[in-house]
Amino acid sequence: MKMIEDFKNKKVLVLGLAKSGEAAARLLDRLGAIVTVNDGKPFEDNPMAQTLLEDGIRVICGSHPLELLDEEFALLVKNPGIRYDNPMVVKALDKGIPVWTEVELAYLVSEAPIVGITGSNGKTTTTTMIAEVLNAGGQSAKLCGNIGYPASEVVQEARDTDCLVMELSSFQLMGTESFLPKIAVITNLIASHLDYHGSFDQYVAAKWMIQRQMTEEDTLVLNFNQEEARALAHETKATVLPFSTQEVVEGAYLLDGKLYFKGEWIMDADQIGVPGSHNIENALATIAVAKSLGVDNQAIRDSLAAFGGVKHRLQFVDEIAGVSFYNDSKSTNILATQMALSGFDNAQVILIAGGLDRGNEFDDLVPDIRGLKHMVVLGQSAERVKRAADKAGVAYTDANDVADATRKAFALASQGDTVLLSPANASWDMYDNFEVRGEVFLKAVEELKG
Repeated sequence: MKMIEDFKNKKVLVLGLAKSGEAAARLLDRLGAIVTVNDGKPFEDNPMAQTLLEDGIRVICGSHPLELLDEEFALLVKNPGIRYDNPMVVKALDKGIPVWTEVELAYLVSEAPIVGITGSNGKTTTTTMIAEVLNAGGQSAKLCGNIGYPASEVVQEARDTDCLVMELSSFQLMGTESFLPKIAVITNLIASHLDYHGSFDQYVAAKWMIQRQMTEEDTLVLNFNQEEARALAHETKATVLPFSTQEVVEGAYLLDGKLYFKGEWIMDADQIGVPGSHNIENALATIAVAKSLGVDNQAIRDSLAAFGGVKHRLQFVDEIAGVSFYNDSKSTNILATQMALSGFDNAQVILIAGGLDRGNEFDDLVPDIRGLKHMVVLGQSAERVKRAADKAGVAYTDANDVADATRKAFALASQGDTVLLSPANASWDMYDNFEVRGEVFLKAVEELKG
């Protein structure tokens, strides 16, 4: 880690705790900043804040007092989930205080080069794939970022011989200024988080910030299946390296069931350890990065063939009486569920779907669910999901929650069938996040087996 002096004796406010806020506060403290942490959770119920205070870091909990910003902070580092219309953020910006997320801090002190991965779907799987392939190829890759390991924590132990493989959300990227990955990947772009960004254009602009500081010496991996990516390829100074499952490109591509990189066969598509057309895209993006960093083909092939997926993202759970269970709780939108279904024979799938009602219809899902053996439907959006099922001619059963849905799906299944939790909806109508929803599914499968 570079022990920079940019923050020495400067007052910095960390807004919002969780893992990333704690990591940012500790990194800033280590760099000599005068740190104040402000978190909405009451101090008596906030063990993270209590530990920070014990370690000599000032904490203010229970509310977000606007007058706190009158202390003339040099910087505000906010939790990525805090919106820019938050009164504290608005006042900071009005006062000319820079507002960052912790990944900007991580970049400033990093000795290791960064591979940054963003996109609407597939970024967690692709991030994990890349790290595993690089490590299989003899490089030292460290996972961090939106994948659950705060970048500003991991970076403190990383050396110049390491590589930070960093998953980045649009929320995180909006809080960057000088952030510069050596290689950047945008897996795909579909309308997401519009309640936060306001429009698709603004959402794309946030994702596009990943390449803002890149030059021709840096590599930008783009999904040329998408017209948006093709258009954006002309708007960057980076060297563009495309991937595609639809045509031969000057990068990584699928042709006749085989994966190639610039004309060189890497592996057959059916050798990839996880099913689904979306995982072919993820593998192609991974191959593009790996080849750019000099990983040999055998290491790429062995690693991708052994890849077992990511928890809650098309995760194989177990097989009971010949019925396979897959946990795809991370599929919080229609496209993610479409991708998940592409890896299975619909005639042998019982799909569990439904969740937070955002007011959208599910007509786009109709072609993908046509031919399903059955659906089990739950959540606020159940009526809308059932309308799509009716249009597709698919029978369905109602469920009270994920555990109930899992039991009912298993009762409907026969040997050789698959029970797939792929909700096409966010989880917040019933569960705190998709991880909790997925854990309920895992526990229900475990109880069925018992």
